[in-house]
Amino acid sequence: MIPQDFIDQLLTRVDIVDVVERYVPLKKAGQNYMACCPFHKEKSPSFSVSPSKQFYHCFGCGAHGNAIRFVMEHAGLGFIDAVNELAASVGMSVPQAPASPQQQQAARQRPSLLECMGQAARFYKQSLKRSPEAIAYLKKRGLTGEIAARFALGYAPDGWTPLQQAFDDYLDDNLVECGLVLRHDDGRRYDRFRHRIIFPIRSSRGDIIGFGGRVLDQGEPKYLNSPETPLFEKGRELYGLYEARQGIRDAGRVLVVEGYMDVVALAQYGIDYAVAALGTATTPTHVQKLLRQADHVFYCFDGDAAGQRAAWRALENSLEALVDGKALHFLFLPSEHDPDSYVREFGRDAFEQALTRDSLPLSAYLVNELTRRVDMQSQEGRAELVKLATPLLAKVGAPTLGVMLRRRVAELAQIDLNELDRLTGRTPRFGKKTHPRGGARGPRHDPSLVRRLIRWLALNPALAAQVQLDIDPAECGPELQALLALALLIQSEATPPSPAQLEERLRDTELGERLRPLLVQAWQDGDLADALPQEVSDASRRLADNIRHAQLERLTEKERHQGLTDEEKRRLLELLRMSAGPSRS
Repeated sequence: MIPQDFIDQLLTRVDIVDVVERYVPLKKAGQNYMACCPFHKEKSPSFSVSPSKQFYHCFGCGAHGNAIRFVMEHAGLGFIDAVNELAASVGMSVPQAPASPQQQQAARQRPSLLECMGQAARFYKQSLKRSPEAIAYLKKRGLTGEIAARFALGYAPDGWTPLQQAFDDYLDDNLVECGLVLRHDDGRRYDRFRHRIIFPIRSSRGDIIGFGGRVLDQGEPKYLNSPETPLFEKGRELYGLYEARQGIRDAGRVLVVEGYMDVVALAQYGIDYAVAALGTATTPTHVQKLLRQADHVFYCFDGDAAGQRAAWRALENSLEALVDGKALHFLFLPSEHDPDSYVREFGRDAFEQALTRDSLPLSAYLVNELTRRVDMQSQEGRAELVKLATPLLAKVGAPTLGVMLRRRVAELAQIDLNELDRLTGRTPRFGKKTHPRGGARGPRHDPSLVRRLIRWLALNPALAAQVQLDIDPAECGPELQALLALALLIQSEATPPSPAQLEERLRDTELGERLRPLLVQAWQDGDLADALPQEVSDASRRLADNIRHAQLERLTEKERHQGLTDEEKRRLLELLRMSAGPSRS
């Protein structure tokens, strides 16, 4: 794990203007810099980079973040790879937790394994040129030499040990370690891939880390993948993602299909934003990678029973990675087609029209599938619906979508949302409580004042020292709770973080997900000016006065209808004394 203080130092050392300008030409525009957004198509610049805040923001598509997030989103890298890349650019060494002997060995071995994979890929590519049978097969599938070269397709010759031609030492254990060669118990060795079209699998950096092989005849297995190795973990990698990065960016969406040939065939027809899982169901890690690339992810499955099962597994494995503001869709092709055959018969336009016209949003697919499995006309069937939905709803990682899905299930079960949450053992995400009849539901306050304070603290965390709110979080609504949590987070630090550093504190946290729409809206509205400390202090006092007044109303109302506990009586007297003094508003 990378220490937080190193992340802070890195964000202090890098300049987001320099980072973005490596990928996108910027022009000075007042205090900021502008460009056409690299994350969506546009003709006039709406992508702004602030050197003072160390943030970027697109007023068109809402892309927003610091230098680390930019590298992750633009290059499609994971957090650790993005940090490593930024650190290298400013001459910093990323500290790591002490590695085990096995991890140290793997780090030393990696360059040798990558060299083996690259050497094998070159051999397979040359072998394709020398194989009329393999060339004829690819032409029969409609592939051109240009597409074959783009995906670095190759051919593994028939025979037990053709790779001996590519390596001086066929007995090198690295060939076994990276999955190119298999070893018998008696010591004999032979090639893993034989008489197959070879599909190199690249990492996000473009290194070849594995291979997929498609048999040329009717042999089994039809598709063969590299095994798990120190380079290759199939639950984390996607075939074609490296090649599709620009296509995904241009299209604003990514298409997930089931086979290597589907990816290549679709690219041949101009659909160059497709990727494939590597012989396994889509994992949450896959989904996180895909959602970093585009706001819309389309799964495409055959319409037969096997395709339906694969789609449901993909849905189950996607739920925890869902993010509000991004969408997953499911398209089922006619049972006689896969993406390869469909695009060949009907063409690119028809395929893309089907994506738009016939695909189901994840929410609709989930609800449709659950209601199909039960008798919605009986109470028993609706109870079964709640039972089936409960574990799925609990996994949904997107807060807003989660609420909407629960509300839809409650509506179908003919109960209200509170009853559903009670039955499924769910507590409100921010601790919001319902109050007894006759009492108010919570403190009233000016929502715009809360949002303004959140924006001010996010854009200038040092102002958190001016926020003093002595209130019980359990009696607050979500936005007020978020403000309290944000102020407490900043105040707990010896030195207030910068806006870019605060972004990293909030990354992948529940609080960060709650705050992000408010902060993005602040940029959209142009509400970027720093407040003065006195302005924040005055706003904090006004908010506290509003909250105390609401608490006084609630306790007075409850005393009239139900009576108060001793603690509530003490609080009521305290509030009455405060209200009798000079107003602070």
